[in-house]
Order: sequence, then structure tokens, then C-alpha cells
Amino acid sequence: MKNQIIKRSLFLVFISVFLGTTVVAQSAKKNTVRVKVQYEKIMNGEASFNIKASSRIDKKNVSVSNIEFSIFNELEDENILLGKSTTNMDGESKFTLSNISTLQPDSTGVYNIKIFFKGNDAFKKATSRISFKNADIIAKLITKDSINYITATLLDAYTGIPMVDESLSVQVQRLFRALQIEEFNITDENGTIIVPIEDGLPGIDGNLTIEVILSESDDFGTVIATVIAPIGTKIVDESTFDDRTMWSPRNKTPLFLLIFPNLIIFGMWGLIIYLITNLFKITKS
Repeated sequence: MKNQIIKRSLFLVFISVFLGTTVVAQSAKKNTVRVKVQYEKIMNGEASFNIKASSRIDKKNVSVSNIEFSIFNELEDENILLGKSTTNMDGESKFTLSNISTLQPDSTGVYNIKIFFKGNDAFKKATSRISFKNADIIAKLITKDSINYITATLLDAYTGIPMVDESLSVQVQRLFRALQIEEFNITDENGTIIVPIEDGLPGIDGNLTIEVILSESDDFGTVIATVIAPIGTKIVDESTFDDRTMWSPRNKTPLFLLIFPNLIIFGMWGLIIYLITNLFKITKS
């Protein structure tokens, strides 16, 4: 009898330890972070890495916010820390370089970048790598036979060789959404495209900001060249914000709304004061 009690006690202890270990293991389970990186370069401007972090939790894809990534420039014999960047509420982060010359390519002219997350209590560590070459877009405005054109040449910046059969898009910057002029333009044997710009496009002071874009290339990432072209139609300001209208701010209230309501108010108070004065006179008499 005593042996049976001991065996049962040991069995219960074993079960308790097993269940406790299982619960701890389940509670310590971490989620996997998926990292997507895109490289973007603006000619004569900055270069940046656009990072997007997400995870599949409870069978749903969710953005992972407030996690810190370390960005490294990978070389053959060392990793150079470029800096760190933290994701926002949408799981997005943008790490900006003042110029691509900050990076060092390998012997073949390829830039190798590692994005590393060391992990935390909720997520496992994660690593993503991106490799790309440096491309340049040389864009300018030309006029031929009274027609305006944007001409752009795409070059491999490392070798100086024109890039043939690459697709470039041309668009005009707008406040909310860019105006597409030509979406697919294939570079010729000189790495060049020529796109006509129609007349009558409105622009501030007659200036159009035209972008030539190599978009999400597997070899070169995204490259953007900007041309300021004084060929647009001047925008006529038809805003009535500074006029005295019903929809203007308080300090621009229409005059009739200031005068007539105030005359009515003063008239009513004048009548009240007149009646009260007469009542005092009647009580004294």
C-alpha cells in the first residue's frame, strides 16, 4: 500500500513537471519577423533603404512596430555598421544616407547590405540582405520642332556602360498623385529614351517637376531623376481664402454679417434700456 502511494505521488509529480514545462515552452514561443527591403536613390540627392516588417500571428499578417534594425555594409572581410532604424506603427522604417558614396561596393561593383534584427521577448531575430549595383539617370529637357521632349540616359555608374532594354517611366509631380506621361519606355542601344511632353500642363509659376524613374529593378533598385521644366501653363489662383466670404476665417467675415446683426443687437439693448429708464421715471412720479 505504501509503495502504491509513493508510485502515485511520483507519477503526479512527473505529470505536473511535464505540464509546467509545456506551458512555459508555449508561453516562450516567439513569432517570426518577415523583413522586406527596397533600395531607392534620388539623383544628386539621398539614397535610402525602405524597410517593412511583418509577422503572421494567429493566422493573420500584421505589421511589426517599434523594433530596431541595424544596417550593415557587407564587405569581403568586414561588416560596417551604417546605423540603426526603428519601425513605426505601420511596421515601416526608412534609413537614409546623404549619398550613395557612403557605401562601399565589392570588387565587382555590387553593394551588399544586411538588415539585422536581434530579436526580443516577442519575436525571433531576423536577417534580410539586399544586393544592387549603382545606376545613374541623366535626364534633361530638349525642344525640337517646337515640341518639348524629356530625354534620359540610363548608365551603369560603375562601368559607365549604357543600360539597354530597361523600362523607364516618366511622370509629372502632383500634390496627391503623380501624372503619368509615359509608363513604359524601353531604353535603346544607347541606353536612352525620348518622351514628348504635351503642352498645356499646369504648373506653379509655369514650372513642371518631371521625374524619370527606374522602378524596383532587380539589379539597380529604384532610381529617380528630376527635371524642372519651365514649359507648363501658369496656375491661376482662384482661391477666395483672403476674400470676405461665408467660408472665410473669422477675421474675413463679410461686412454685412458684421454690421446688420450688431445693429439689431444694439437696437434691442437700446430699447430695453429705454423701457427700464421709463419704468424708473414712472415709479418716482
